[in-house]
Amino acid sequence: MTTADPTGRIERAEIEDTSLLAFYRDMNAPERRTFWACAAGWALDGMDFMIYPLVIGTIIALWKVDAASAGLAGTVTLLASAIGGWLGGYLSDHIGRVKTLQITIIWFSVFSLVCAVVQNFEQLLIARAVLGLGFGGEWAAGAVLMGEAIRPQYRGRAVGSVQSGWAVGWGLAVLSQAILFSMMPAETAWRWMFVIGALPALLVFYIRRSVTEPEIAAEARAKQAASGDRPALWEIFSGPILKTTILASLAATGCQGGYYAITFWVPQFLTKERHLSIVGSTGYLSTLIIGSFIGYLVGAWLADRIGRRNLFLTFSIGAIAIVLLYTQLPLTNEILWVLGFPLGFFASGYFSGIGAFLTELYPTRLRGSGQGFCYNFGRGIGALFPFLVGALSASTSLANAIAIFAVAAYALFFIAAFALPETRGRVLHAD
Repeated sequence: MTTADPTGRIERAEIEDTSLLAFYRDMNAPERRTFWACAAGWALDGMDFMIYPLVIGTIIALWKVDAASAGLAGTVTLLASAIGGWLGGYLSDHIGRVKTLQITIIWFSVFSLVCAVVQNFEQLLIARAVLGLGFGGEWAAGAVLMGEAIRPQYRGRAVGSVQSGWAVGWGLAVLSQAILFSMMPAETAWRWMFVIGALPALLVFYIRRSVTEPEIAAEARAKQAASGDRPALWEIFSGPILKTTILASLAATGCQGGYYAITFWVPQFLTKERHLSIVGSTGYLSTLIIGSFIGYLVGAWLADRIGRRNLFLTFSIGAIAIVLLYTQLPLTNEILWVLGFPLGFFASGYFSGIGAFLTELYPTRLRGSGQGFCYNFGRGIGALFPFLVGALSASTSLANAIAIFAVAAYALFFIAAFALPETRGRVLHAD
């Protein structure tokens, strides 16, 4: 079926088989290699980012850092990743998705090693900021690569399934924490956590050998080279594209602000306000991570089943409800452990639709720039939430601070998603 909108024709593919794994059964060998490369990259990306929230308590105690300053390091990482994502997306439009993915993975792996050898909090702050440039660029290049490599009728499930790799990476980080902190003193263990964060560099060898550039992206760049019409960095802020960029950026801000307000501070909430040890909190975080992983998979299925926008609306409401239950009711630790599953489920599952949604909103010549900017603008503004939660926790409980900012973020996500069009099944062209 073909329809038209102000930016040109929209061709949609019929989605006949809505089962979760239909996309994988129908993949050819190059598509599967791309899928596993992006899934592994996103898992290791998630592991690298979640290391800092897991060691934040040790950093606070070791260097006598207050909560607001500790949260600032997370905020700076995300702010830098916003810039890196925009530039990484722009770079992927010019030199290719695969090359950009390799460069960004090596970048944040190297600076994870730098984090392991810093001597004070100021040095760690700088190292995390520089690391963030590659962290943001990796998502932009990888999400566009997956979105273009997969056929439109499977795009939501494929990109969403790759997104579930974040939960795997989070689980690897928690497992590493449990092992390292039980084997060695905390003041040594946190450094080895960052050493493990350098492992993504090994993935580059596989990408170089196995992953090829999507044909649609290569064709678009060839047309640009022939005509001399290279997209400008600021083109996503002009004409009918401007409205899309604004609304998509607000949606990305809401979904990421809520996520970071929760996941950045929940480990500290469990140890500080629920009085669990670092090792004792592992089970609670495991329930949260399992819920997150299942949420990603269900979200991937729903993205093609009910559409991207309905996925966002449903999960934002669910996230608001479960955050209030988790933080505001006088629950026992046993009930809190159970609630970790739906908290992880609703606070993560909607991300499965984000990558495909942003891919489908932009023409190919602007896709890297547009997708990279919107997602990472949201990441940059959402980056303020760890700092703001930490600052507010000085005058109220950490639970209240988490709830205030998470609910506000998810409300913004709901409103922006409601104002954006549905893009399920949209066929991409080399335009």
